[in-house]
Amino acid sequence: MVNSDAGGVKYLMLIPDGMADQPLPDLHGKTPLEAARTPHMDRLACRGHVGWAQTVPDGMPAGSDVACLSLFGYDPQVYHTGRASIEAASHAIPLGEEDVVFRCNFVTVQNNRLSDYSAGHITTDEAQALIATLNQRFGSEECTFYPGVSYRNLLVARGHARDQIRCTPPHDIANQTITTHWPEGPEASWAQLLIRQSVEVLREHPVNVQRRKNRLPEATMIWLWGQGTRLNLPPFRTRFGVEGSVITAVDLVRGLGLLAGLKIVHVPGATGYFDTNYQGKAEYAVAALELHPFVVIHIEATDEAGHLGDYRKKVEAIEAVDRLVLGTLLKGLEERGWTYRLLIAPDHPTFVATRTHVSDPVPYLLVSSTDQGLSSVTAFHERAVREATDTVVPGHTLMEQLVHEKIPTT
Repeated sequence: MVNSDAGGVKYLMLIPDGMADQPLPDLHGKTPLEAARTPHMDRLACRGHVGWAQTVPDGMPAGSDVACLSLFGYDPQVYHTGRASIEAASHAIPLGEEDVVFRCNFVTVQNNRLSDYSAGHITTDEAQALIATLNQRFGSEECTFYPGVSYRNLLVARGHARDQIRCTPPHDIANQTITTHWPEGPEASWAQLLIRQSVEVLREHPVNVQRRKNRLPEATMIWLWGQGTRLNLPPFRTRFGVEGSVITAVDLVRGLGLLAGLKIVHVPGATGYFDTNYQGKAEYAVAALELHPFVVIHIEATDEAGHLGDYRKKVEAIEAVDRLVLGTLLKGLEERGWTYRLLIAPDHPTFVATRTHVSDPVPYLLVSSTDQGLSSVTAFHERAVREATDTVVPGHTLMEQLVHEKIPTT
């Protein structure tokens, strides 16, 4: 259904990546979201609607590619072709029908164990230098490396159907023996050989020599995963009747926005890490709403804390989202007197205890500025939502609720 007339309403979706979690002994049986001070989320929950969404369909990998595709309103079971192809769109990398794109992480391996899935969050400049060297050694018309942001880079294998190789995300095997997680399946030997060859190339690279001197984790090898083929999405404007923008520091979400025909808003200081410009993202979102009625704000720091297994960092990141992002958003909306509808939902849970994504349903909060009634919920966290309802909806239906449907009463 196309909503040709937005009627002046502003539509916002806030995605605190990986925010959902499980109760932790270190937090006295609370989840990080429950332990965090989130007065703005709690206030909205008191007059909005909460529920559970299955953003990762059964049998699909619990990654942000699948989960964010759901939140953008596209059924992953229909559209998903792989993670890396979405990120390729962020860099305008042309893909042929038979091309396969791999995420190419720089990782740190010590004593045959993966000690850091991000090579100490290597800088983008350092990663670009390493990628240039890899292209010099291994690049060809059939195999090309592309720089991304920090440890997140890409490899395109052109003209070869290598999408059947089975790869493991590096953030799922922290501190595990890498040789038990080598790529498997058809043509896996090609991927294994390239990973092994990268070790020799990277060992004495000036970037790693300097990181060694500075006692920083080195990029000891590449790790291939998240492969996919070219993705085509119907325009967001056609599906939901509104035009909009995406604010993120992550190539994956930026690529989704571009594939859906949404505008990308670049925010100074947005890093995708704990030092990101939280408030700036909200300020730029309000400015974007002056031009188009819809905006997505994606925050990566909550997910990074989960992968680090750091519950303190996760609580701090959640509090920053509430105070600096949501607080700034609400102030801007109210100052302008806009009618708005707001959806807050993590894409997937990232468990601090296991440092990885899971496919469990996520709690969501949907609220309209015109609905001032009180709900039965007094806070927004996993326990409160569970006490309110156990109904789970498909994640890709949330966008339809946000843009078109009346918000139900919890």
